[in-house]
Amino acid sequence: MSAYVDKKILITGGLGFIGSNLARALVGQGADVTLADSLIPQYGGNPFNIEDIREQVSVNVCDVRDPFAIAYLLQGKDYLFNLAGQTSHLDSMADPQTDLDINATAQLSILEACRKVNPEIKIVFASTRQLYGKPDYLPVDEKHPIRPVDVNGINKLAGEWYHLLYNNIYGIRACALRLTNTYGPGMRVRDARQTFLGIWVRLLIEGKPIKVFGDGLQLRDFNYVDDCVEALLLAGTCDEANGKVYNLGNTEVIGLKALAEMMIQLGYGGAFELIPFPPERKVIDIGDYYSDFSLIKSELGWQPKVDLRAGLTQTMAYYQTHHRNYWDDNQ
Repeated sequence: MSAYVDKKILITGGLGFIGSNLARALVGQGADVTLADSLIPQYGGNPFNIEDIREQVSVNVCDVRDPFAIAYLLQGKDYLFNLAGQTSHLDSMADPQTDLDINATAQLSILEACRKVNPEIKIVFASTRQLYGKPDYLPVDEKHPIRPVDVNGINKLAGEWYHLLYNNIYGIRACALRLTNTYGPGMRVRDARQTFLGIWVRLLIEGKPIKVFGDGLQLRDFNYVDDCVEALLLAGTCDEANGKVYNLGNTEVIGLKALAEMMIQLGYGGAFELIPFPPERKVIDIGDYYSDFSLIKSELGWQPKVDLRAGLTQTMAYYQTHHRNYWDDNQ
């Protein structure tokens, strides 16, 4: 990872969950890090996420939908970790135009700015497993049919493919990582806009029951944020990744009911209850999902290192200490 020493890095969504953890890792490796974040309340940016590195990074409050701000920030950068996005599946259905503007149109604008002001930059784009839709087979590899079940998946797919197109046509080095359920310190826990696991953490700390939809037998895989950050850093330094997409994932697969039981067993008390799927969630539910990540393992040498129980233990301890920085007790 010495490739990042003294390199100039721009992270969009830099005050968000993954962006702030990535920034911390890059600062530790001697990089010159600039964070761009809109700090729009529903999108997950939180200044407290960088409390410990605030004096070691530059922060620019701007929106990826502002092409002039982004073009200015891209000048002279060696790497762009493009993490900004609208992540809520329900919000994308309720307000599809905003999702399109952030996850597709703004991505094209960013790439055009790279082409015009900094064609030598290397880009790593945070994509999502959501674009596969309901799996035909498990584990899901990169050859699985693409069949998004919501507006968010379609727009994230467009954003991803714009990056690959600009790599292939204009030579702007870019790759994409299709993230699965990423969790850890700094994730949005105020509500379920970013991940259902976030609201589960909040409910446990508040002494309220975790709500598990359906029969709770739906299978999922998870990546602790440190493992996700390592994948981003590897993809950035490796030119073999250019023009490619990689799944992240985990061999540790668990049902949601069993996951709730595991979290309760961590020592914070609490309970869970099975509730029927809300209609708006049922229509976009994908059933069981877990990834085949053998491609990134074989080509970039990445595999997850943090097991689920250890990652959840660290996550719960973090929010037990810092929860007032992530939600108002009166809300």
